[in-house]
Amino acid sequence: MELTLSIPALLFPAISLTMLAYNARYLAIAALIRQLHGQYQETSSNPVEKQILQLTKRLTIIKNMQATAIISFLLAVITMSLIYLQLPFWANLIFGISLFALMVSLILSLIEVQLSTKALSIQLKDME
Repeated sequence: MELTLSIPALLFPAISLTMLAYNARYLAIAALIRQLHGQYQETSSNPVEKQILQLTKRLTIIKNMQATAIISFLLAVITMSLIYLQLPFWANLIFGISLFALMVSLILSLIEVQLSTKALSIQLKDME
């Protein structure tokens, strides 16, 4: 299969939407951490401290999700440049790495969603 300019260009909207979703998750968790930090300073409770530690782990995962998505986006642009320069071997190689980076980003997203769901179920059990 011949790699044309339109193939890596197809990743642009997908990666852009993914980055938007990742950024929304980041902003929501950052706001929650700020809120919990205020509660922790007032009460110094152990459950709040555990929640902050869990959120810190999720924040790290989101940072890595964003980084790999950005790398994927950058590599897609490099692929297009290599196609333009008529270097098909390097274009195919870089595009493959770009797809791999996007896949890693999506796997990290899945892990973060699982952690988020687990945290919510713990909160719901606590309220029962």
